Amino acid sequence: MDKILRAAVERGASDLHVKAGDAFRARIDGRLVPLTKQALTPDQTRQIAMSLMSNDRDRERLDEMTDYDCSYAVEGLGRFRVNIMRQKGAYAIVMRVIPPNVPNFQQLRLPPVLARIADAERGMVLVTGVTGSGKSTTMAALVRHVNERSEKHILTLENPIEYLHDDIRSSVTQREVGLDTDSFRTGLRAALRQDPDVIMIGEMRDAETVDTAMKAAETGHLLISTLHTPDAQSTILRVMAMFPPEEQLVVRLRLAEALHSVVSQRLLPRADGKGRVVAAEVMVVTSAIRDLIAEGRISEIRDFIAEGRAHYGMQTFDQHLTDLVRSGQVAYEVALAAATRPSDFALQFRMGAPAGPPPGRPGGAPPGPPPAPASGKPAMAGLQTAGEFDFLKT
Repeated sequence: MDKILRAAVERGASDLHVKAGDAFRARIDGRLVPLTKQALTPDQTRQIAMSLMSNDRDRERLDEMTDYDCSYAVEGLGRFRVNIMRQKGAYAIVMRVIPPNVPNFQQLRLPPVLARIADAERGMVLVTGVTGSGKSTTMAALVRHVNERSEKHILTLENPIEYLHDDIRSSVTQREVGLDTDSFRTGLRAALRQDPDVIMIGEMRDAETVDTAMKAAETGHLLISTLHTPDAQSTILRVMAMFPPEEQLVVRLRLAEALHSVVSQRLLPRADGKGRVVAAEVMVVTSAIRDLIAEGRISEIRDFIAEGRAHYGMQTFDQHLTDLVRSGQVAYEVALAAATRPSDFALQFRMGAPAGPPPGRPGGAPPGPPPAPASGKPAMAGLQTAGEFDFLKT
């Protein structure tokens, strides 16, 4: 199993999928590709699930479980976030690759304004995006920034713990839900009595957790968490929608005061075919945006984000996509498909770009297939088989 994990990491995989009746598959540059030839049997996937679980008590209860989260580490390779599930009466496993070192903003190519966001003394910082968009990595980079520059107590609540943070200038306490605390709600309520300066919550899943998170921000803490929302406007609406209609006015007013910033991100394939690049929308809550939230004028926020780029470092998705296209990092067609307002994006890009067809379409011709690797050698050539599983040679 460790050899297969190593092969996946060496090919730049973000996730590994293990399922009875199928081969090992890895998500590489957004595509789910097979790593081996042979299909796994239900007994084999059960054995793999058992080997990934570190808790003996949980192993004994495996056949009673339908979903299970844990982490798994391979020395010299890194850590993996593991989800074990039941499907068609057998076991399936999805493993997320967690690099061994916590990256910084420069390595992730995130907007410079994130450094100022991480330096905030109080307020809610929400990192949002779809599953697999790099939210956990961005949150880890925020924690690293605080850890390297301030003498603070940073407390994290995760399920499971992903990146491991050493104590640098700050003291970092990492608690795992299910092992160190019963739930996010219980751990967050207790955190307010544990003298934290910064609290990081893996995910806000319900109204009670959001309510406690806002209380933490209101009482002078910097709180970092995630939501599965595509942009800043929908993030505000999602938070409000977690509460009953009769409470939403009060929640909106509290959110206007507690929210510090929203960082929404999407991962897009690079134009050169070598990995992916992050496209980010960043909203910093200024006094004007705070008034818009309090007054319920959420639909106007995107325009204020666009106008606040020069003074506050904010940017909309479409502004960042334009930068990525002009710098040659992302193809025009990819950016257009990912744009929040595709028609406006195309118009603005044409107005601001030099004359001629968009990048990636010289002479107006459709883009051709990506070039073959220069070496011509298969990516897995020379790698030994892992037990009875042969790696694909493509």
